[in-house]
Amino acid sequence: MKVLYPLLLTSLLLAGCTSLTASPYQVPVVTLPAQWQGAAAADDGPISGDNWWQQFGDAELNRLVALVLSRNNDLAAAAIKVQQAMLKAELAATDLAPTPAFSLSSSTSQRLGGAAVNSQTHAASLSVSYEADLWGQLSHLRDAKAWEARATEQDRAASRLSLIGSTIKLYWKQAWLQQRLQLGAASVDYQQQALRLVLAKQQAGAAAQLDVLTVRQSLASQQASLYDYQQQLAETRNALAILLDGPPLGVLTTASSLPQQDLPDVPAGLPVQLLARRPDLRAAELRLRETLANGDATRASYYPDFSLTGSLGSSSSRLAQVLSNPLATLGAGLTLPFLQVRQMKLNNSISDADYQLAVVNFRQTLYTALADVENALAARSHYQQQGQRLTLSAQLAGQSEQLYRLRYQAGAAALKDWLDAQETRRQAEVSLLENRYNRLLNQVTLYQALGGDAQPHQLAAHDSAPGGGG
Repeated sequence: MKVLYPLLLTSLLLAGCTSLTASPYQVPVVTLPAQWQGAAAADDGPISGDNWWQQFGDAELNRLVALVLSRNNDLAAAAIKVQQAMLKAELAATDLAPTPAFSLSSSTSQRLGGAAVNSQTHAASLSVSYEADLWGQLSHLRDAKAWEARATEQDRAASRLSLIGSTIKLYWKQAWLQQRLQLGAASVDYQQQALRLVLAKQQAGAAAQLDVLTVRQSLASQQASLYDYQQQLAETRNALAILLDGPPLGVLTTASSLPQQDLPDVPAGLPVQLLARRPDLRAAELRLRETLANGDATRASYYPDFSLTGSLGSSSSRLAQVLSNPLATLGAGLTLPFLQVRQMKLNNSISDADYQLAVVNFRQTLYTALADVENALAARSHYQQQGQRLTLSAQLAGQSEQLYRLRYQAGAAALKDWLDAQETRRQAEVSLLENRYNRLLNQVTLYQALGGDAQPHQLAAHDSAPGGGG
């Protein structure tokens, strides 16, 4: 230990120069709204926590999301990328520590032409090399790798958030298509009843051939629509099977209808700071810090390198000499790199441009996040108001269709009027179903825009520097 003491002491004294090339991090200046334009008045109760999809109260959906998170290939690949980034960060950190090396050798010699005298020599050597991080280049490179590892973890979190959203939307699309098929089958059955009725009227001389052709055409159109929905349902199931790391046409449990319970409320006064939980925004800021650290490393690379080496060797013939003067094996080297002034300026300019580009990317990511939330809140209000009108429209259309049916059966209305009333009623039901579907999708979109959480007290702390600095 006494042999290595001067080496370690020198490295500690030189470490004080690291901060000379460190650039202080400053959060980019951005303009934030005082409040969300699409925010509604206060509602009772907060919206979800981390497991926000459980707020929909669907046990099958909860099971499906958990299964996808455990089996999805894209998420597994994202986790591997995180592991790779963390290993690279650990590897960069090893450059700041001394590098030991040990060697052991043994040899035997014998005289020629003389007495059989053997000579054996054994030698061992321990050496330590250390590049003093005088200007902080190695620590800046270590920090850059650490920031990238954190950013990669946020990339994985963003992939997870997107995967959950895609799973829920596909799950509900299946339910929506199932209901469309049910409505379509009911319409086909209704048209078949109408055809039997008009054929009976034709036999009685109360309906013309044109009436029969009109009903047959409407029936064929409704049957064709069923095939379209069946194809969409098959494609949706295949897409969900792939998310589950399974082959297409896998057997999956699906919902037969969209949930009808009230959607989770959105509390008034959502703070803009909630966006700090968005993984893509956090990744953009972490890569901004990474770019800053890389720029500092570039500037530090033009300062002289100072390396230290220390070794301790022993052999059977000189062991006493080595032990009596161990510091004789210590050495130090100072490297003065050839400074190309223009190259240095260009590299510094490139680093500055990289940083400015990262700032622009961060600002763009933030403003995109703001727009996502604003659009989701505005759409939420729109679908709520639209749903109220469509509910009333469907009720009125159903009443009107019943009256036309009674009038046609009594001979007081034309067949076309009754068929038009049927089509109006079907379209009203379809519009109401689509509104419900859109409201559910919008709820997921809002959760994703907010980073999957809307609880201010659960906001994560601001990232600190990997090396303990700012």
